[in-house]
Amino acid sequence: MTSCRSGPARARRRGSRPHGHDERRRVRETLTHLATVLPRFSSPIARLLALQCALRADGHGQVHLPGGLLRAMRLGGHAMPWQELEHAGWLRYLPTDANKRQGGVEAQLLGADALTPSPGRTGRARAAHWALHPAPLTVARAAPPAIQLTALVLAAHTAADTGRADAENLTRLCGLSQAQLDDLFDQLLRANVLEAWNCDGDAGEVHWKPRPEHQREP
Repeated sequence: MTSCRSGPARARRRGSRPHGHDERRRVRETLTHLATVLPRFSSPIARLLALQCALRADGHGQVHLPGGLLRAMRLGGHAMPWQELEHAGWLRYLPTDANKRQGGVEAQLLGADALTPSPGRTGRARAAHWALHPAPLTVARAAPPAIQLTALVLAAHTAADTGRADAENLTRLCGLSQAQLDDLFDQLLRANVLEAWNCDGDAGEVHWKPRPEHQREP
């Protein structure tokens, strides 16, 4: 494994089961599934879009993303991530007059591998909502997609006030190189989203500590 630079070391502390545990687990499972079916270097914005599609699709693989959601994700009017997922053979974009008027989008996920393995539309909808505000690692809505995706992946692997994950797995889930991921960790430190992070090269793991919400800069 490629070694990674480390930020300030952090002490491990155990905490109680956090709020949103089920949503976090479902998002983590879906991100892992997407990492196996999307091209290795799919863009961060395409991965964020694919996650919302996978979690919001019905039992037939059909998904409708309303205009308000797309605007919140800063995707309103942007065709590139849809085209990227179409080119990968993961979904088919379904333009309709109603969608054009309201700014929404409909799509059909393609093949059995496009669907997440976990059932339950209500639970998946809650997970999709949590993924838009992945406490305790929420970032500004205007943050670049790579920052948003990295924060989401880390939040999905955070229990209580600490997080840890295999370094190679993080690069796979984010579709980034180790050097790119190191830089994003440092950016999250500077943005006061993370309090500390470090890489255990011997174990091949990255550890991090979210910054408490009340200590973050607005």
